[in-house]
Amino acid sequence: MTYLDALQTTLAAEHAALFVGGYLGAQTSASADPTLYEALRTSYDVHRARRDELTRFVLAEGGEPVAAAASYDLPGVVTGDSAAIRGEALRVERACGTTYGYLVASTPGEQRSWAVGALLDSARRELALGGSPRPSPGR
Repeated sequence: MTYLDALQTTLAAEHAALFVGGYLGAQTSASADPTLYEALRTSYDVHRARRDELTRFVLAEGGEPVAAAASYDLPGVVTGDSAAIRGEALRVERACGTTYGYLVASTPGEQRSWAVGALLDSARRELALGGSPRPSPGR
């Protein structure tokens, strides 16, 4: 996988994370579960910033940024079911973390520190959502 391919794959994962994250955020409330609501809001903001950064990286490499899909499969989460919402948010973060692991492996020189930071940030969000520490890809 080339660096540009890895950027595009990671950008596509961020598009999906934003779509599903927006849906999950709409299924909870700040009054019913303030901790989960804040975790989802923060996660959405971070994924949006990462998407924008990845778009700039793709353009800098001379690529055409992959567009978001018209639609994504959404989980069958019932509004207010905090455990199901948290579980789905954790699944999204794990998928992004795995994708960032591949980006780290495919990233040259100076850009690697950004990819490592994004991977570590994703791992912290996994833990905040109740995930357990797990080995990084390739270990």
